[in-house]
Amino acid sequence: MSSLFNLLPDAVTTASGDTKASILGRLAGIFSDVYGLDGETVLKRVLEREALGSTGFGRRIAIPHARLPGLNRPVAVFIRLDSPVEFDSADGQPVDIVFGLLSPEGAGATHLHALAAISRMMRDERMHEALIEAPGAEALYSLLSNVIDRDAA
Repeated sequence: MSSLFNLLPDAVTTASGDTKASILGRLAGIFSDVYGLDGETVLKRVLEREALGSTGFGRRIAIPHARLPGLNRPVAVFIRLDSPVEFDSADGQPVDIVFGLLSPEGAGATHLHALAAISRMMRDERMHEALIEAPGAEALYSLLSNVIDRDAA
């Protein structure tokens, strides 16, 4: 995938959680397991960013993100929640899609371009519906990778 960020099949999953903190912890764990990153550092950076303002941008979607030393390109994790979780979103709606992004420490424009691409993808109503209705992680990855590959072309 020659896109703005790397999204591996194992980084796409469904999960349950009852709090924003538990979801962010799960997100950090997936970044750790799939990309070999330090989970505690990931969680610390994501929480620092979250303290500036919720990454729940509305329409039941959150895009927690941070910059991390030691990365050579942006990496992503996608979680569809089994049931919506309160996320302090701008529109007050709970979140059922969490699309995490980590970028290299100095990746200013690259980080912003990747965030914009994720935001565009998640604002597409048909895409959002397809992601909610997908039967599992494999179908979710297929949907996401098709859009990511198309946008990279």
